[in-house]
Amino acid sequence: MSAETTGTAVTGTDVPMMYRPIGDYALISDCHSTALVSSEGSIDWACLRRFDAGSAFARLLDHDRGGYFSIVPVGRVVASSRRYLDDTMVLETTLVVDTGTIVITDAFAMRSGGSRKPFNSLVRSVTCTDGQVGVTVTIAPRFDYGSAHPWLRMHSHNVVSAVAGDDALVLHANTVLTIDAEACCVHATPTLAAGDSFVVIATSQAAHSLDTKPIEPTSDRLADTIRWWQRWSESTVAKGPYAKLLNRSALVLKALCCAPTGAIIAAPTTSLPEVAGGKANWDYRYCWIRDATLTLAALSAVGHHEVADGFRNFLMRSTAGHGDELQIMYGVYGERRLPEIEVELEGWRRSAPVRIGNGAAAQTQLDMYGHILDAVHLWHGGRHDIDTDEWAFIASLVDLAAQRWDRTDAGIWEIRGEPRHFVHSKVMCWVALDRGIRLAEDHRLDVDGVGDLQAWTKARAAIREAVEADGVDPVAGNFVQYFGTSEVDASLLQLALVGFVEPADPRMIRTVEAIQARLGGADGFIRRYRSTDVVVETVNGGDEGYFLLCSCWLVQVLAKQGRHTEATVLFERIVALGNDVGLYAEEYDVTSKEFLGNFPQAFTHLGLMAAANCLDACAPIRSVPITM
Repeated sequence: MSAETTGTAVTGTDVPMMYRPIGDYALISDCHSTALVSSEGSIDWACLRRFDAGSAFARLLDHDRGGYFSIVPVGRVVASSRRYLDDTMVLETTLVVDTGTIVITDAFAMRSGGSRKPFNSLVRSVTCTDGQVGVTVTIAPRFDYGSAHPWLRMHSHNVVSAVAGDDALVLHANTVLTIDAEACCVHATPTLAAGDSFVVIATSQAAHSLDTKPIEPTSDRLADTIRWWQRWSESTVAKGPYAKLLNRSALVLKALCCAPTGAIIAAPTTSLPEVAGGKANWDYRYCWIRDATLTLAALSAVGHHEVADGFRNFLMRSTAGHGDELQIMYGVYGERRLPEIEVELEGWRRSAPVRIGNGAAAQTQLDMYGHILDAVHLWHGGRHDIDTDEWAFIASLVDLAAQRWDRTDAGIWEIRGEPRHFVHSKVMCWVALDRGIRLAEDHRLDVDGVGDLQAWTKARAAIREAVEADGVDPVAGNFVQYFGTSEVDASLLQLALVGFVEPADPRMIRTVEAIQARLGGADGFIRRYRSTDVVVETVNGGDEGYFLLCSCWLVQVLAKQGRHTEATVLFERIVALGNDVGLYAEEYDVTSKEFLGNFPQAFTHLGLMAAANCLDACAPIRSVPITM
């Protein structure tokens, strides 16, 4: 998110090939924790018990020191495939070797009531479906981002604990486990004939209250987990030509929702780079107000209004009901302080530093007022009344937008440099005022002493006047990135999507043309800004990839401008970038044909959902000939 693109890409023979491409991974989650599983069957990233916990496995960010949990068939793999089981986040990987076939099924165990009492368990089941296959299981936990080698202890032939500090992992299996003290890892080496299977359950615990009582490692928890996800998916309303994409993206967004609190994280990873080999590496395992409100809008559009209720409660708790104490982001349990530090991992393909925490939490980003009010307007679109406490909170945010819109800020891209008068930020303050006025009028709210409609209306008009005077290039006639520049950035596309201008407004048409010309590539994808712009401080001219959310915004604006064929072609190109299980990162590098940035990215998945729905809504009506 932050606009720092320093670094030189590591390419060709310089690339440490032991690192899998970012798009090689699949996500599993229990709405508390996440893990990434490679196409080879290795868990190379996992944060257990909570999204932002210190990693237990982090080979994704340091091949030698990060730790991993691999399941490897003996022999040469001649074919492989994987899929999510229908309407779930349960992963199934099929590996074929010369002697037979195994199927690995991976999930975080889920159950009814798990938001308060989760299993905190990774479940890995391996079944031989053909022939005979030897299997090597290696579990090498490295807690606290690879800094701690655990104390491994045998409790029985199939129960092992791994402890370091207050982190613990208890392993149960229905096969023999052994400890390799020198390598500090746990092994299992069963040989399976057709029909045979085994299960390993890795449960995260607090070391000070370690529980190693034997449990029966069966596939029952997998079956319960499959049913849990399928029940959730039953409420998804996904129609039209992109129904499958909508359903999968909705599942991914749900997987990024924190069940106990209602927070929504931006991505489950940290420090996957925006520039390969560069320093634009940020921790996304937190709840950005902007990302969360856009996520809940996407989920509400496919029938999951309960997510909006959860996030609304999180927001009210985190701010203690005081709008003037609102931050742009929080920890998943409402933490306000997210100090940014660097840890001693080499980074994906040597893209250091690896950062934990996020210093952008202290930034001023004025667009958050508009995102919240737009979301509130959506929540209360005839569904719910607004109570007194909620209205006081909402009105305080609208007041702040009216008071602060004319200040500089860091903008949507979290510029780590001199604040500017970003046009997108001004317009989102306009949105806050516009939606606040609409809510007051639509719900006939008593605003006596709570909010000032007259002041809001005056401020809304003042923002429009300022943007139309200083936010438009006087020569080219298009909107600009910030007052006093001729540069554009992709956030200007939002002006047509939030109702500030009509999509067919001549200034918007010229803005789209400028964005395509200056930020676009041969395939039609667009970057969020030009890295040569003075606002984006760069070293060695590192260019980040094409920003997929922005490309989805372009699809929407093109469709609303009546350029439906052009929009559809671009959208199909974006969709085609997804990996084999339908996941997308933040950015795409057309040179390497690989994803960049944290993965999977909520921004991209919600953008795909919005673009798919927009294309469906804007599709030309085809006349049907009348036959006599």
